[in-house]
Amino acid sequence: MAENEISPTTRRAVLLAAGSAAVGALTAACGTSTVALRTAPQQTSEPASPPRGTSTPGCVLTTEWGTGPYYLDLDRVRSDITDGREGVPLRLDLTVVRVSEGCRPVKGVAVDVWHADAQGTYSSGQDVFLRGTQVSDGAGRCVFRTIVPGWYAGLAPHIHFKVRRPDTRTETSSQLFFPEDLLRRLYAKQPYARRPVPEHPNARDSRYRDSGNALTLAPAADGAGYRAAYTVGID
Repeated sequence: MAENEISPTTRRAVLLAAGSAAVGALTAACGTSTVALRTAPQQTSEPASPPRGTSTPGCVLTTEWGTGPYYLDLDRVRSDITDGREGVPLRLDLTVVRVSEGCRPVKGVAVDVWHADAQGTYSSGQDVFLRGTQVSDGAGRCVFRTIVPGWYAGLAPHIHFKVRRPDTRTETSSQLFFPEDLLRRLYAKQPYARRPVPEHPNARDSRYRDSGNALTLAPAADGAGYRAAYTVGID
């Protein structure tokens, strides 16, 4: 099954896009005790950082995308998911809010993140690189330390995420994209440049054309890598 064969689900996820001004504001760690997970190796936490003069963005409805063929239900609770894979470092700060309750932060939901490595390869079998789970803290926040993904199969480079809600036993799954100009700059360097770089990494993907405006991160330089924030609103 190719990932570009996936159709949008009938259920829509409400996604609250954190603009570039919000990058660096959402940096608290995920809690670990509210949701019962099967395993919890390499559990880590991050110190909270206060907001720095950011404004609350407006709610944006967008189509929810499925998990694709590469999702693995591992419940591997950890913040750093790199497992030594080469690539430009990326800190991804996610916040989960319930839009139906005035965008109230949601505590205790499991958030899964997974994506391809710099060569466009997903982990499988016994491999677990670039996969991890965190549980949202009292402010609805969690943070993942990973790398900027590579490209594959004619699709826009992306990071998958899934929010699992124990109260309703439902899930919200979608994916996050990157600005194309940033990708072209990064892909001209190693380790990404080991393969021919697509001229337009994003525009060739119909999902990006449909939902890119609402699902594109706004990464900001952070030391040797980048940092991006996104707020996921659930109903």
